[in-house]
Amino acid sequence: MLNERILYHGSKEIVEVPEIRVQKYNKDFYFGFYCTVYFEQAKRWATRFDKIGYVSEYQYMPNEMLKVKSFPNMTEEWLDFIAACRTGKPHDYDIVEGPMANDTIFNYVQNFVDGKISREAFWNLAKFKKPTHQISFHTARALTTLKFLKGSEVRDEE
Repeated sequence: MLNERILYHGSKEIVEVPEIRVQKYNKDFYFGFYCTVYFEQAKRWATRFDKIGYVSEYQYMPNEMLKVKSFPNMTEEWLDFIAACRTGKPHDYDIVEGPMANDTIFNYVQNFVDGKISREAFWNLAKFKKPTHQISFHTARALTTLKFLKGSEVRDEE
């Protein structure tokens, strides 16, 4: 998916200079700076812990010199990749893109990783209500493909 486009990042602050932060818990595609093509999804990320958050907007300019892994859909390879990342196994990709294991899917992935459900049971349970997308940047070189455009305050209306 090497095409220029607009990406969004949701958080507690406007992020003009993206950085990779090592967190307490491993994420779907391991440690990285996560964005999405969906404004509403970034808004949910920004307001998940508080009623007010911020969405930062970037122009993404692909660099063919970077190592990119793309998962257009949830597949066996996607599940195995997320399971490996969630259990702390790093990878050597600069950028990884694909569906997000949202809260419900996250629980199914964790149950699969823990051996509580089979692979077949995971796929029977894994049905998205809304399309999800994430693109994660894992190296300093990958972050150079992002150009900050603007940041805006968002509110959880629920």
